[in-house]
Amino acid sequence: MAEPTELLGLTVHSMPMPGEALRRQRVSGRFKMLLVLLVCAAPVLASYYTYFIVRPVGGTAYGTLIQPAVPAPEVQALTVDGRPQPLRSLAGQWLLVVVSGGGCDPACEKRLFLQRQLREMTGRDADRVDKLWLLIDDAPIAPALQQAMLGSPAMNILRLPRTAVSAWLQPAPGQALEDHLYIVDPLGDWMMRAPANADPSKLKRDVERLLRASAGWDKAGRQSLVEAPRAASAASAAIHKP
Repeated sequence: MAEPTELLGLTVHSMPMPGEALRRQRVSGRFKMLLVLLVCAAPVLASYYTYFIVRPVGGTAYGTLIQPAVPAPEVQALTVDGRPQPLRSLAGQWLLVVVSGGGCDPACEKRLFLQRQLREMTGRDADRVDKLWLLIDDAPIAPALQQAMLGSPAMNILRLPRTAVSAWLQPAPGQALEDHLYIVDPLGDWMMRAPANADPSKLKRDVERLLRASAGWDKAGRQSLVEAPRAASAASAAIHKP
């Protein structure tokens, strides 16, 4: 005798709507991209925190830390051959700044030598450091000195009125504007003043700490400061793209 046929039971589940599935896929993709960006940005964020918040040269710095840092003014300087050049065009590199008149005396020459020494002592980070000699009068530079300075790597020589430079860089009490070497960060902000007659080995430690603390966001060449915001903007656009 044939057995009765057993009915097969089926359960029907609701299927996700195509629009909802697409939305979930986009949310998942954005979340994954955010995680990747955070992992990639972690070293940069850490260096920002170290440089701008912790300031590793804080209480143990040989030079005087300028807080808050003073942005370079929006002024036009002149090159030694009389061409106009915005001072802020030098932003994007660390700057070791010497200030003097064109008739550079022996003390001025000593600071220029210190400037050169410091850059060379940074070793593989030297490409992140430029030298700036600000001339605050109309006196001509001795031809031999000018030739030597212009032939020196990463040297910039600009003329600015003393009043313009004094509105940006300030000497220590009892000292003249010309007595110091000044350190400007890649954002174009004056952030440290070396003592008068500075000891190169002690000042070198300050420079090394600053370079180390900013290594995650500052790279050799001025284009790095231009490309960084572009990269961040592109990443943000990719995350928020519908």
